Amino acid sequence: MNSIEEKLWDYIDGTCPPAEQEAIATLIEQDEVYRKKYNELLQLNMEFASMEVEEPSMAFTYNVMETIRTEHAKQPLKATIDKRIILGISAFFVLTLAALLIYALSMVNWSAGSGFKMPDQLNLTQLKVTHISSYFTGPVVKGFLFFDVVMGLFLLDNYLRRKSATR
Repeated sequence: MNSIEEKLWDYIDGTCPPAEQEAIATLIEQDEVYRKKYNELLQLNMEFASMEVEEPSMAFTYNVMETIRTEHAKQPLKATIDKRIILGISAFFVLTLAALLIYALSMVNWSAGSGFKMPDQLNLTQLKVTHISSYFTGPVVKGFLFFDVVMGLFLLDNYLRRKSATR
């Protein structure tokens, strides 16, 4: 667009300052080029004003929204699992197994001979066997049972949620 058209559009729209409006008005009256261009742009502006803005039908809008809704529904829901939780659980089990291994190795009598000689007569009073009941005291058993109950409830809840989601 050249500067003549820009000035005339500003004049037609009424966006130019009053001093410039007067100058353009005198140019339209005196100059033939300005007058022809002004009449062309004025006719074009009248045609634009007489046009109706086309709007899509309500059915079109509804169909577009339904298409968007079905596309969104097709996407599977993804549960995000925090990797720090997985790392924490695996670290717990690794540390537990390491502690159990260290305990077992510390209980081995390393100074004993490599050969094993079976006694002729087995005397059970000489064998020192630790009773397993000494390891399972009241608080240990209660803690173990509490952990089992919590894990059982967690698994039951998970099973019931999965079952209700399939319905």
